[in-house]
Formats: sequence, structure tokens, C-alpha cells
Amino acid sequence: MPLIDAASTVDASRAFPLGITVPVTGSPAMDDPQGAFANVAVYAPGVTTLEIAYQAPGGSWQVKTLPNVTDGVHHGIVEGIPFGSRYGLRASPDHEALPLSMPTADFDLAGEQPLLLDPYGRAVDARDGFITNVRMAGDFDWGADRSPHVPWRNTIVYEAHVRGQTRLHPDIPEELRGTYAGMAHPALIEYLVALGITSVQLLPVHFHVDEPHLQNLGLTNYWGYNTAAFFAPHPGYATEAAQAAGPEAVQDEFKAMVKVLHVAGIEVILDVVYNHTAEGGTDGPTLSFRGLGELQYYRNDGHGKYVDTTGCGNSLNFGEPRVVQLVLDSLRYWVTEFHIDGFRFDLAVTLCRNAANEFDPRHPFLVAVAADPVLSATKLIAEPWDVGDGGWQTGRFPAGWVDWNDHFRDALRSFWLADRAAIDAGGHGGSVARLADALSGSAGLFEPSGRSRLASLNFITAHDGFTLADLVSYDRKHNEANGEQNRDGHSDNRSYNHGFEGPTEHEEILARRAQTSRNLMASLMISLGVPMITAGDEIGRTQQGNNNAYCQDNPLTWIDWTTTPESHAMLRTTKRVIRLRKEFLANQPHHYPVREKQAYFHWFDADGHPMSADSWHDPRHRVVQLLLGSDDGHVAGLVVVNGGAGDVKVTLPILSNEDGKGHRLFELRLTTSEFHDRRQGVRFSYGERDVVQANTINIYRT
Repeated sequence: MPLIDAASTVDASRAFPLGITVPVTGSPAMDDPQGAFANVAVYAPGVTTLEIAYQAPGGSWQVKTLPNVTDGVHHGIVEGIPFGSRYGLRASPDHEALPLSMPTADFDLAGEQPLLLDPYGRAVDARDGFITNVRMAGDFDWGADRSPHVPWRNTIVYEAHVRGQTRLHPDIPEELRGTYAGMAHPALIEYLVALGITSVQLLPVHFHVDEPHLQNLGLTNYWGYNTAAFFAPHPGYATEAAQAAGPEAVQDEFKAMVKVLHVAGIEVILDVVYNHTAEGGTDGPTLSFRGLGELQYYRNDGHGKYVDTTGCGNSLNFGEPRVVQLVLDSLRYWVTEFHIDGFRFDLAVTLCRNAANEFDPRHPFLVAVAADPVLSATKLIAEPWDVGDGGWQTGRFPAGWVDWNDHFRDALRSFWLADRAAIDAGGHGGSVARLADALSGSAGLFEPSGRSRLASLNFITAHDGFTLADLVSYDRKHNEANGEQNRDGHSDNRSYNHGFEGPTEHEEILARRAQTSRNLMASLMISLGVPMITAGDEIGRTQQGNNNAYCQDNPLTWIDWTTTPESHAMLRTTKRVIRLRKEFLANQPHHYPVREKQAYFHWFDADGHPMSADSWHDPRHRVVQLLLGSDDGHVAGLVVVNGGAGDVKVTLPILSNEDGKGHRLFELRLTTSEFHDRRQGVRFSYGERDVVQANTINIYRT
């Protein structure tokens, strides 16, 4: 006999909160000492009747109807669904719905239509050929865990893939490689701390599925940008032991990873995909949202046709309040339950399109995030474009957000790669003006939105595109392994192979590639804004010219930790420029470089004179000196860039401040030329001359 009758069940259920929760206080179900009752609420405006099929641990499948409907939310209290139960949803058949208090006998899941995932499901279980949700308890001992809360100006982002980061790591036990536990292993933690990064940004870890065309090719969606459940961690990134133990163990492994990274002072940022779902276009699989109410969940033209601004077949409808609520609730859940420190939003423009399908910097979603006491305290990073009309919006996101700066990426690639290719071919490169704007934080790009240079997330490479080593080794993409006849991926890479396509043993070509790699990494770290390194770039990781390796879950994308003289040299350079960045910022006021009147950026030509208009725009003048610091910081750094084909004698600027001994000095702290070890520490008086080798950067401190 059920503990409560149907009438009291109807009266006791609530349309909120969405998902499966403990019944509200005062419900008869609260008297159940076994905790087997649950309030189930699902926004499903596209169906008349909604059923929940569920299986308690060790029990048989049952199905019951959710009897109440409030504003499109189907809800009811369900008996016999304790923590650990598997469950799914379905629109009931045309026959009369079953009373809630009477489960069907011997419900055969294999003989029924596929179950739909609960949009608020906290875990996903893939067993017996079916994908179902699991009711979670969520207990975890966080102890004294606290977010590192690294200030934006001190942040150095490291974009990594949970699986690829440790799959080949020789110092991590084999059973932990490629997992959440592997990310938390002391060998990797020590490496990240020694490298100097402050924040790990993980490629998508929400539960995702592989697209049908990849399954037909025998490939998988390695990157994970095909989300099917916004509240559930992907179980495939947990250890085999955790997967065998169940979803609770998977969650615990994930949380333990976050806790260990926090102890090391490293933030955890998630790359999240709320712009579309794994259901794809109308010919895609029906996993959840389409079966519950596709006209509300997905953006459409009013005639039932999807409006796709993502290139993935569908776009979530952020003109629907319930969709905005879903995403806000998901984000808040990851912060409160998993202690996540921030988010990078894939194709973020889609999340901010209004009823006219236009980007709105005051979209209700952005306003809600800004007003939310939990989310507004996290790091918010926008990929500020999508593939729809008006999709490019770099610089237009509101205060509180940081944008991926593609201007920075293109400017640095053009100056150090495309321009050099042109010069080596006997032509001319571009001037230093665009490079200078990028290095100084693209202020003009971000000022109209009321933000400072710290709104620019600077990057040269990302998961999407060439690695740093491939940028300097390939003129063309080589994506044949993806099964699309090399048609996929970007063709405008602004890369340069330095005279030979792909791997070579030619020492001169290798030396030129290494020098360009050092120039790019140094430029990234001396720039104003927030730098991001793609995992493996610091040790010369290659994808053999594949610039769209989203479907390659194999050694092509996994980091190869084999130490070579070249990888060791690149790692040493990366550590040096990170250390220099931190040293410089440590001597600046906490508000640097936000307050324009208290920060300075002085530009000089090779003769130590202020840059003229002609010098800025003459492509023959590819030498520039940048003096930067703050009026009240009493510390200045000098960066000298020589993007030309020949060595240049530069006259260092004359400054008014002096050190304690009365001498005016610049100390060379780093050069990207092959002479670094020989020249580091050499000092020059202000106004003295120094040689800057061709295609190199010198960094001095006063």
C-alpha cells in the first residue's frame, strides 16, 4: 500500500523547483523515514501528459504519470524513487493516463519508446543501450575548500582537455590517466604550479554524445561540444573504478579534482555549451528538449523551422524565460555544488540574441547574470561570436565579462608569421601599428562597452585551430583524418612553415621555428589583458597540421610528455616570460592597468624618439620600443620588438627616474634570440645603444 493517497499527492506536489527534489515541508511524504518520495517537476509545454519511468536500486522498472500541470510544468510526488534510482521521461501514449498511485507492473524498458532525459537531471547513466538520469544525493566533504579568487589582472588561463592532458603522462598511474583523478595527480599539480598558470579552463565536461555522422565514421566528439545534459558531469572522464561504482563516485572524483586544484591555488573554469544541444537539427536524435517542447526550447521562425546561429542544427531559445532559467540554474549548480570558479561560454552571442535575433548587450540573460549574487562573483568569459547574421561582437559584452580577443590573435599571427613569410619571399610585411594596439590591450575595442584592457582575453592559439608548434610548421591545414576530405577547419590561419611543410630535421628551419614560437609566447605574456595558453604549447605539442581535431581522441590530440631538447627549451622560455609578467605586475598598484591616468605606455622608435605617424604606418619600420608602468608604481618595463629581417642597433629611451645609486640603468631580463643565456643580466644606461637581433624581442627592467 502506498503511504499516501492520490488526492494528497496531487495537493502536495509543486511546480518548483524543477527536477527531482525532496518534497516540501508539510507534505505527507515528509513523514517517510526512508526518503523514497520525490517531488518531480519538468517543464514540458509540448506534451499533454508526461510520465516518469524509474527503477530503484535493485528493483524493477515502474512508470507513473505526473498528474498536475502548472504553466507548462508537469509535476507530482512520486513514491519509491530513492537516491540512486535511474529514471527517464516520456510523453504518455494516447490511452488514458495511469493514476499516480498505481505503478505499471513489470514495465519493460526495452519494449518501450526511448526515455527522455530530465533537463535538470544531476547525473546520466548509459547502460543496457539506454541513457537515463540518476537521482543524486550530492554529499561530499569539501572541508575548508575556498575559491582562489585570482584577480583578473593576475590571471593566466591554461586551456586543457581532461582526457588529453594526462592520457600519456608517464608519472601518472595508468588507471588514472585521462581522468578527473589524473588532473588532480601530484605530478600534474606540481607541473602546473611550476609553469606559473593560475586558472585551468577545461574543455566541456557536461555529459555529451557523439554526432551520428561521427559514429558512422568510427570517430567520437573528442572536444565534447555536443552537450546533452547541462547538470551532469561526463562519466567517460572518470576512472573505470568510479564509473563502475556509479554516478555518485563519478561526481566525487570530479569534486576531488576541483578541491586539489584549489589547494594548489589554481582556479577551475569550465567551457560550457549552452548555445545548442546534441539533438541537432530536426533530423537529429530526440534525447530530451525536442520531446518536451521544441517550440519553446529552440529558436524558430514562428512556423516551426529552426533558426540556427550555431552551425550545429539548433539554437537554444534565449527569448524563452524558462530557457534562461535553465541555464542560470545550471551555472549556479556548478558553482555551489562543484565549487567552479568561472565559465567560458561557447558561441556566447547566441545566448544574447533578442526576439529579432539580434545581439543585445543588455539581454535579460546578461542582466540576470550580473544581478545574481553567485554568478556575478565568478569569472565570465565570452567567445564573442556565432555563425548567425551579426555574429561577430568582440568588445561589445558588458562589464563583468571578458572577451576572447580575435583581434589580438590575428595581429600577432600577422606580424610574426604572415609578415615574415612575405619578407622572406622578398616582399614587405605590415607596420607595427596593429601589433602595438594588441600588446597594449586593444583599448579602443573595449572602451565603448565601458570596460578596460582587462576585458581582453589574449590568445594566439586555442583548442580550435593550429597548435603553436603547427603555426610555425605548416602553411596549410591537414585534416584528412577527420573524414571530410580536408574541407573542415579554417583555411585563413596566418601560419608560416618557415620554408618546409611539416616535420623536418633541417637545423636552420628548426631554429627559425623555435625563435618564432618564443616571439609569440613572449608577446602573449607581455601584453596587457588576460593571457591564455593552450595546453601543450609550452612544450611544442603538434597535431601534425590538423587544425580541427575535434574528433581525434588519440595520440594526435593527447599531450606527448616525451622530453626533447626542443620541448625543454620551449618550456624554459614559457616559464621565464610568465615569471617576468608576474614580477612586473607585483610592483604595480593593484588597480594597474585599469585607471588610464595612472598607467603609462610610451612608444619609441629605434632611435629612442617618440613614434611619429610615419613610423607607425610605414611597413619598412618594424622596430618599436614600449615603455610601460604606472606613475605611482616607480617601476618600468621596456619591451623592444624587432620584426625586421636584420639586426638593429636601438637607442634605449632616456628616463627621469633613478635607482638608489644614482645610475640610470636598464637590465636585460630576456631575449628571444639564441643569445639569451649569454646576455641575460647585461645592463645599459638610459640612452645607451643595444643590438636587437632580427625577428626577436628584448625585455628589460629598470
